[in-house]
Amino acid sequence: MKRTSGIQSHARHVRPRARTRNSALFVGLVLIAVTSASVASASDGPGPLGVTAVIAENAQSARIGALFGVDRADDLPGNHFCTASVVHSPNRNLVLTAAHCLTDDTDLVFAPGYRDGKAPYGVWQVKKRFLPEGWSRDQDEDSDLAFAVIAPKDGRDIEDVVGSNRFVSGVATGATAVTVTGYPDSREVPITCTNKPHSHSRTQQRIDCPEFTSGTSGSPWVNGDRQVVGVLGGHEQGGSTADTSYSVVFGAEAAALYKDAAADP
Repeated sequence: MKRTSGIQSHARHVRPRARTRNSALFVGLVLIAVTSASVASASDGPGPLGVTAVIAENAQSARIGALFGVDRADDLPGNHFCTASVVHSPNRNLVLTAAHCLTDDTDLVFAPGYRDGKAPYGVWQVKKRFLPEGWSRDQDEDSDLAFAVIAPKDGRDIEDVVGSNRFVSGVATGATAVTVTGYPDSREVPITCTNKPHSHSRTQQRIDCPEFTSGTSGSPWVNGDRQVVGVLGGHEQGGSTADTSYSVVFGAEAAALYKDAAADP
């Protein structure tokens, strides 16, 4: 069951997940218990694991944003449906998300650092999409990742404005803890959680983090070296419960897809 919102026409491909009604209360309680909104390091250093909270506004959160239909570019509040993040590429114009977020042919925009209805770094047009053959052919859950090339804005590329994390493949599942950050469709701020992933199968990994509901598909899994080693999606297009999320294990197919997308001018 996918973690995309039911707002956009994208949801016609798979039944959208029901929203969690108590997410605002839960996050409020977490914020009382945790003095910093940035709850944990993405390494095995000090910090609570498996706790979800609103992420602080900082350089790292600016690289993560929400996806919208282009018809919502001037009406952002409440209309995001997936999460994406900027990854480094030679052309400095690439974002990573889940393949099921880009299956529809609707024109899209990306708002990095989106918060409370505002796009502090602007709204950027998605120019081109790269989906794995396994997904394009039969929506194989082991191919549920995708890249999008972002058009320049005001003569600048998106990576020049917000920076990026590095996309890497071949990292062993659970080698370190990772931080997952995304946008539930019931909230207008991004949430984040750090924990250690575990193997679900040879091709899938899972992480236990509460409150990652509809809208968080495409959330990056970032380790302590600022490497993206997972993206929320994969098994059941993200998971059937709000407390356990999944990602494709980035292997040869993911590496080849990145190579193709990164070479696009």
